[in-house]
Amino acid sequence: MITETGKVVALKGDKVWVQTIRTSACQSCAARNGCGQKVLAAASGGRANQILVTNSVNARVGDEVTIGIDEQALLGASILVYAIPLILMVVASILGHQMSGGSDGAAMLAAVAGLALGFFAGRKLQDAGGKEYEPRLVRVSRIASENCL
Repeated sequence: MITETGKVVALKGDKVWVQTIRTSACQSCAARNGCGQKVLAAASGGRANQILVTNSVNARVGDEVTIGIDEQALLGASILVYAIPLILMVVASILGHQMSGGSDGAAMLAAVAGLALGFFAGRKLQDAGGKEYEPRLVRVSRIASENCL
């Protein structure tokens, strides 16, 4: 499970808004200059991110929480977002080229249509997957100052 620590900033029904601060692991990583995470962290300036998560651990505003997502769900989501559209784009390009008698224009149009179909199919498959791809609260740590009153 891939986890991240955050702070509950708001309640919304049976869900909570969790705020995390994006950090970069560039000091401990061997890739340093070739890493996309470093570029994203530099561009965002370490901005806070907020995510809406089902409140399965009865967290309250101000609590430190750990959110997590299963590695298999992350892999599946990556396949839905990247692999399916690219595969359909290539297949549609080949079919468009063959069916048009070798026209490059038809191959390009078919490639765009295949890519669009891939994004649409990925979205429908993600919707069918339901909560599998959503992060969830793993544990909560109550703020000590709250309990001292």
